[in-house]
Amino acid sequence: MPDAIFAHPRLAPIYDAFDGSRSDLTAYLGIADELGARSVLDVGCGTGSLAVLLAESGRKVMGVDPAEASLEVARGKDRAGRITWVLGGAATVPVLDADLAVMTGNVAQVFLSDEDWKCVLQSIHTALGTGGHLVFETRRPEQRAWEEWLTDDAYTVLDIPGVGAVEQRREVTDVSLPYVSFRHTYRFLSDGATVASDSTLRFRSREEAEQSLDACGYRVRDVRDAPDRPGREYVFIAERTT
Repeated sequence: MPDAIFAHPRLAPIYDAFDGSRSDLTAYLGIADELGARSVLDVGCGTGSLAVLLAESGRKVMGVDPAEASLEVARGKDRAGRITWVLGGAATVPVLDADLAVMTGNVAQVFLSDEDWKCVLQSIHTALGTGGHLVFETRRPEQRAWEEWLTDDAYTVLDIPGVGAVEQRREVTDVSLPYVSFRHTYRFLSDGATVASDSTLRFRSREEAEQSLDACGYRVRDVRDAPDRPGREYVFIAERTT
């Protein structure tokens, strides 16, 4: 079940407004160029920001997400109908012979159990063609990002066209490493409605991630910094080898 922030019909349409410009996504376009990827699978595509950029660059793109409300927003951005949108979890990914699969943002960290993580890696492995690549980012646990979240008691109010003013608050609700849970609460000032979304992320070490990739038929080609959060995230580039 996807978090309400992605699945609720009032939250998905305002997700992009609070998520910001997503300047981090240009790095993925650069990686796609570097790898010569012409067909791309966007796992956990959400509202489709990266998928649209990839399609605009002339690539064949499929976006997969379990939240229908987010896909509705994504389809609205794809006015030319160039992208194939699939409702479902990572395990539903068809065999594509894709050159590249990506998981951006917190997608790689929402798979909490070892079995779920293994399942998504295997499903993507099947969807990739021989020599295809998987690229994903994950927060470095040693940076303890949740400690900043714990002390951040600020809130944000945005005036969103067609919606009005919306207040967002975030609070950490549990830290039981390697799991960190938090809640986003949104208040729609136009009618006073309040909607909360609870999320949990798993913080895997670099060694854990590399071992899991190796066990699922990948070779780690590179581990880089995320350009928008230097020193805070790993960006893994792994090649399908079997």
